[in-house]
Amino acid sequence: QSQQKEYTGTIIVGGTTASYDLEQPVENEKPFSHLTKEQILEAVKKFTGPILQKPPAHSAVKIGGQRAYERARKGEDVEIKAKAVTVYEFELTAISLPEIHFRITCSKGTYIRSLAHDLGQELGTGGYLSALRRTKIGAYSVEKALNPADFLSQLPNFQ
Repeated sequence: QSQQKEYTGTIIVGGTTASYDLEQPVENEKPFSHLTKEQILEAVKKFTGPILQKPPAHSAVKIGGQRAYERARKGEDVEIKAKAVTVYEFELTAISLPEIHFRITCSKGTYIRSLAHDLGQELGTGGYLSALRRTKIGAYSVEKALNPADFLSQLPNFQ
C-alpha cells in the first residue's frame, strides 16, 4: 500500500458535495462555461509536486478513535489536519465541461476526492469527483491484469 499509485477519473466542475464525490448531493452550483482550457491547465499545476492536502470529512481517517466519515454522517463537525503528499503527474486527458477527465500518479495517502474539490475551489466553480479507477499500484497495473476466468484456468487442479 505504500507504493506509488495511478488513477484515472472524472471531475465535475460547477458544484460541490460534502463528501467531495457523488455519495452526497450536489450543492453550491456555480457557472463554469467561462472556464478555458488554459485556466484549467494553469490551475492543475498548483496541485502537482509536493502539496499539503486536507482529507475530506467523509474519509476513513481516524479522529479520537472514530472514523471521520462516521462523525460526518452524524452531522458532527470534523476537522482534519492537512498532510504532505506528492502528486507526480496530473494529466488532463479530456475536457468536456463540466467534465474534466484526468490521469494522476501520486504518493500513498493522496485523496483524489480532495484534489477534485481543491481544483474546483481554485477555479472558483467548485468541483467533485464523479468517477475514479485505480489503474496502477507499484508494479501492478490493469494492463497486466488477468480476467478472473483466465486466472482460474491457470491454477493447477482447479475444477
